[in-house]
Amino acid sequence: MTEIGLNHFLFLAAVLFCISVAGIFINRKNLIVLLMCIELMLLAVNLNFIAFSYYSATLSGQVFVFFILTVAAAEAAIGLAILVTLYRNRRTINVSDLDEMKG
Repeated sequence: MTEIGLNHFLFLAAVLFCISVAGIFINRKNLIVLLMCIELMLLAVNLNFIAFSYYSATLSGQVFVFFILTVAAAEAAIGLAILVTLYRNRRTINVSDLDEMKG
Protein backbone atom coordinates (compact mmCIF):
# COMPACT_ATOMS: atom_id res chain seq x y z
CA MET A 1 0.00 0.00 0.00
CA THR A 2 1.34 3.41 -0.96
CA GLU A 3 1.61 6.06 1.71
CA ILE A 4 0.61 9.59 0.78
CA GLY A 5 3.65 11.78 1.22
CA LEU A 6 4.54 15.43 0.99
CA ASN A 7 5.32 15.19 -2.72
CA HIS A 8 1.74 14.05 -3.44
CA PHE A 9 0.31 17.13 -1.73
CA LEU A 10 2.77 19.41 -3.51
CA PHE A 11 1.92 17.84 -6.85
CA LEU A 12 -1.82 18.28 -6.22
CA ALA A 13 -1.30 21.92 -5.21
CA ALA A 14 0.81 22.53 -8.33
CA VAL A 15 -1.90 21.02 -10.54
CA LEU A 16 -4.59 23.18 -8.91
CA PHE A 17 -2.43 26.28 -9.29
CA CYS A 18 -1.73 25.52 -12.97
CA ILE A 19 -5.44 24.95 -13.65
CA SER A 20 -6.26 28.30 -12.11
CA VAL A 21 -3.54 30.11 -14.07
CA ALA A 22 -4.76 28.46 -17.27
CA GLY A 23 -8.33 29.48 -16.41
CA ILE A 24 -7.24 33.09 -16.01
CA PHE A 25 -5.35 33.18 -19.31
CA ILE A 26 -7.87 31.19 -21.35
CA ASN A 27 -11.03 32.91 -20.12
CA ARG A 28 -10.57 36.65 -19.92
CA LYS A 29 -14.20 37.56 -20.56
CA ASN A 30 -16.27 36.32 -17.65
CA LEU A 31 -15.58 38.06 -14.35
CA ILE A 32 -17.11 35.29 -12.24
CA VAL A 33 -14.74 32.70 -13.69
CA LEU A 34 -11.78 35.02 -13.02
CA LEU A 35 -12.81 35.35 -9.37
CA MET A 36 -13.20 31.57 -9.09
CA CYS A 37 -9.72 31.04 -10.56
CA ILE A 38 -8.22 33.45 -8.03
CA GLU A 39 -9.95 31.54 -5.23
CA LEU A 40 -8.58 28.26 -6.61
CA MET A 41 -5.09 29.78 -6.58
CA LEU A 42 -5.47 30.70 -2.94
CA LEU A 43 -6.68 27.20 -2.11
CA ALA A 44 -3.63 25.69 -3.80
CA VAL A 45 -1.37 27.89 -1.70
CA ASN A 46 -3.33 26.90 1.40
CA LEU A 47 -2.79 23.24 0.58
CA ASN A 48 0.95 23.86 0.44
CA PHE A 49 0.91 25.63 3.79
CA ILE A 50 -1.07 22.82 5.43
CA ALA A 51 1.13 20.09 3.95
CA PHE A 52 4.35 21.76 5.08
CA SER A 53 2.85 22.48 8.48
CA TYR A 54 1.81 18.85 8.93
CA TYR A 55 5.10 17.35 7.82
CA SER A 56 7.22 19.79 9.84
CA ALA A 57 5.02 19.30 12.96
CA THR A 58 4.43 23.02 13.50
CA LEU A 59 1.26 25.07 13.53
CA SER A 60 2.63 28.15 11.78
CA GLY A 61 1.41 27.08 8.34
CA GLN A 62 -2.09 26.48 9.64
CA VAL A 63 -2.13 29.95 11.19
CA PHE A 64 -1.23 31.43 7.80
CA VAL A 65 -4.10 29.47 6.26
CA PHE A 66 -6.58 31.17 8.59
CA PHE A 67 -5.29 34.59 7.54
CA ILE A 68 -5.42 33.64 3.85
CA LEU A 69 -8.97 32.30 4.21
CA THR A 70 -10.02 35.54 5.91
CA VAL A 71 -8.55 37.61 3.08
CA ALA A 72 -10.11 35.28 0.49
CA ALA A 73 -13.56 35.62 2.08
CA ALA A 74 -13.26 39.40 2.13
CA GLU A 75 -12.04 39.40 -1.47
CA ALA A 76 -14.95 37.22 -2.56
CA ALA A 77 -17.51 39.38 -0.77
CA ILE A 78 -16.12 42.65 -2.14
CA GLY A 79 -15.61 41.18 -5.60
CA LEU A 80 -19.16 39.89 -5.80
CA ALA A 81 -20.52 43.21 -4.52
CA ILE A 82 -18.61 45.04 -7.25
CA LEU A 83 -19.82 42.47 -9.77
CA VAL A 84 -23.47 43.00 -8.80
CA THR A 85 -23.06 46.78 -9.01
CA LEU A 86 -21.41 46.55 -12.43
CA TYR A 87 -24.14 44.26 -13.70
CA ARG A 88 -26.87 46.61 -12.48
CA ASN A 89 -25.23 49.59 -14.19
CA ARG A 90 -23.95 48.00 -17.42
CA ARG A 91 -26.08 44.82 -17.82
CA THR A 92 -22.95 42.79 -18.55
CA ILE A 93 -20.14 41.05 -16.69
CA ASN A 94 -17.77 40.72 -19.63
CA VAL A 95 -14.38 42.16 -18.79
CA SER A 96 -13.91 43.57 -22.29
CA ASP A 97 -17.09 45.65 -21.88
CA LEU A 98 -15.91 47.14 -18.59
CA ASP A 99 -12.95 49.09 -19.91
CA GLU A 100 -14.03 52.61 -19.03
CA MET A 101 -14.54 53.98 -15.55
CA LYS A 102 -16.66 56.91 -14.54
CA GLY A 103 -16.01 59.08 -11.49
